[in-house]
Amino acid sequence: MTARPTDDLYVRYMKSFGDSATHLGACPACQAEQPCETGEPIHERFARLQDVYLARLKQQR
Repeated sequence: MTARPTDDLYVRYMKSFGDSATHLGACPACQAEQPCETGEPIHERFARLQDVYLARLKQQR
């Protein structure tokens, strides 16, 4: 039996979600929707990867 190839985009998307959620849970500024200097790029990466992943899903339909 062969393993399914890893979907690199999905893996990066889920990792960025975890990074964003972890940071958000520990950062009062980001919790108040005022992203801190550290959190802003983390949250932006998650949003960017989410957009790309969802766009790809729409193309596959």
